[in-house]
Amino acid sequence: MFWTTLIGLLVATAGTGVALGAALGLTGLVILQFFADGATSLAIDAIWNVFKSFTLSAVPMFILLGEILLRSGVSERAYSAFTPVFARVPGGLLHTNIAVCTLFGAVSGSSMSTAAAVGSVAYPEMAKRGYDKDAVVGSLAGGGTLGLLIPPSLSLLIFGALTETSIGRLFLAGVVPGLMVSLLFMTFIFFLCLRRPNISPRSDVRHGVVRTLVGLLQVWPILLLLVAVIGSIVFGLATPTEAAGVGVGVAILISWLWGNLTLSSLMSSVYRSALLFTAIGFVVLGATILAQSVSILGVPQAILEATRDSGLGKYAVFFIVVAIYVLLGCVFDGLSLMIMTLPIVFPLLTGLGFDPIWIGVIITIMIEIGQVTPPVGLNLSVLAALTENEINLGRVAIATIPYWLLLLLAVVILTLFPDIALFLPDLAF
Repeated sequence: MFWTTLIGLLVATAGTGVALGAALGLTGLVILQFFADGATSLAIDAIWNVFKSFTLSAVPMFILLGEILLRSGVSERAYSAFTPVFARVPGGLLHTNIAVCTLFGAVSGSSMSTAAAVGSVAYPEMAKRGYDKDAVVGSLAGGGTLGLLIPPSLSLLIFGALTETSIGRLFLAGVVPGLMVSLLFMTFIFFLCLRRPNISPRSDVRHGVVRTLVGLLQVWPILLLLVAVIGSIVFGLATPTEAAGVGVGVAILISWLWGNLTLSSLMSSVYRSALLFTAIGFVVLGATILAQSVSILGVPQAILEATRDSGLGKYAVFFIVVAIYVLLGCVFDGLSLMIMTLPIVFPLLTGLGFDPIWIGVIITIMIEIGQVTPPVGLNLSVLAALTENEINLGRVAIATIPYWLLLLLAVVILTLFPDIALFLPDLAF
């Protein structure tokens, strides 16, 4: 009866077109009313406890930091700086797409924003140079997913706030897997372009080593900002909220002196950040109510006991969870999916003995996969719109399949070698 009510209400409310946060919250309130003896007042306490969290207050600040840098023209400078590095490598500017997405993934913390910012600079330039357009949008869609994994990451920040896991450890845990995924993408591009040279025209322009290094020095303000923000959290010099606040101030200064930030674009960044945090916050609110209802009824514990009694090994259960995330990624956006599933998935996996920090990295990669899974994959929609539907959604999705598979490969690698994610946090803490 409980599962019928839970799934039925979620499908019915979400099917009416209401916001996901409302669907989750209404379902949780009904469960509290009819399955927990009318204990709906507990939802208020749960919401208060989550939203008074000092850690959660860092989310809007990190969103604002990314918006300021993304709207200040800094992406164009970064793209110009990385272009000479890969000029003579098979794949050329396709590698530049991945490298700049890696850098801006650290800046924005958002997959969709990274794909849009880098794509708006890269696509027109590469189309003009004769690059295969499907390969271009595929690299941008795949590279954009790095925005969720490279710290400071909104996904890891929200995961830490909701599960009371160390933000500093989570940020460190995302560094090496993020670079590993970036390297996997570049390796694929390298061999693809060796096999099909027509995808990327070779450049005859030679850039000296000194000139290339001088060009790369253009991105030092962004790297300094990232090291300062992440380092202050990791070494205990500042809380995530304090570090984000300082980061916003430095980002404004960098974007004004180095980019083309104006008062108008700053106000636009504040407005966009408020809208995005409101959307995230509403989903968190609904998910908190639902989490409270399933927690009171002991659902996570019951699932864990049923799993143990089923005779399935911990890795069999884990790969079932991965398959569920892949399926749900077809219909939910990444952060909503994570917030919605954490109340059940996190206690289940920790109860089976998986490390909480490692779980945060794996779930982040799974929602990255959702970002490039049709029909809801937001990166695909953004890039189709960016090309003014010259490359339609179907073609973008097909071009992104190799990157989708590489993200799944990253999950397998991290499952076989969890220390890839854990050795930096263990070293620092």
